[in-house]
Amino acid sequence: MIIKKNLILRTEDKKPILYDIYFKKNENPQHVIVFCHGYKGFKDWGAWHLVAEKFAEAGFCFLKFNFSHNGGTMENPIDFPDLEAFAENNFTTELEDLDRMLKLIESGNNNLPNNISEISLIGHSRGGGIVLIKAEEDARIKNVITWASVSDFKPRFLEDTEAFEAWKATGVTYVENSRTKQKLPHNFQFYEDYKANEKRFTIKRAVENLTIPHLIIHGTDDSTVQEKEAKALQKWNPNCKLVLITGADHVFGAQHPWENENLPQDLERVISETIDFLKKN
Repeated sequence: MIIKKNLILRTEDKKPILYDIYFKKNENPQHVIVFCHGYKGFKDWGAWHLVAEKFAEAGFCFLKFNFSHNGGTMENPIDFPDLEAFAENNFTTELEDLDRMLKLIESGNNNLPNNISEISLIGHSRGGGIVLIKAEEDARIKNVITWASVSDFKPRFLEDTEAFEAWKATGVTYVENSRTKQKLPHNFQFYEDYKANEKRFTIKRAVENLTIPHLIIHGTDDSTVQEKEAKALQKWNPNCKLVLITGADHVFGAQHPWENENLPQDLERVISETIDFLKKN
């Protein structure tokens, strides 16, 4: 298996993006999967490396990357040393980052397989919303898979609350990272970017207009993104496939760090369902 870690995509006037590629070399055209992490996430979280290896073993090229403003740096991609970048992140930036990765694939980059057949997107949690928006608007995407995905960005801004008004007045709000205990800043521009592009960022609109296959996987014991959000995604596009994993949590049994060489059972099921879907669609 070919594994290339911490490659750097540089684009003029943009923050660089750190990415990993996993694939097995063969002469057949390879299906590339681009994986998008969620809120407070990163490409090296938990067991994502084992997930990448499983997809490569199944014949796919798996590309995972850090969003440019996720708070990591080229030198330290796991924790959140760049809080200034984190504060300036927004949905527009994440969609631009994903587009930069797609352009990298199109360009025939030397780090990728020589022959690429098609591209699919996988998004976890908030990354699920990002890949759904991108998949609806971008003809390069063959199909889209969401794991524990959100169905609506708007309620998460908590409009009409005192906390929101304080955020608006001060220009910044803070969320604690339970793992690092850091106070992670969000500048008010995050909300302003959302409002300026609200139609584009409405996941319901994107899902209703999807014309490509969509697989939804969600755990019934997800306390971070409730099961009802998965059911909403299915309701908006009955052509999609919904798989509910009984008893699974938001990260399907994984945690960070993940020291075990084996995947948790629920995440194994997620991978199996996803590979089966990709091979049939």
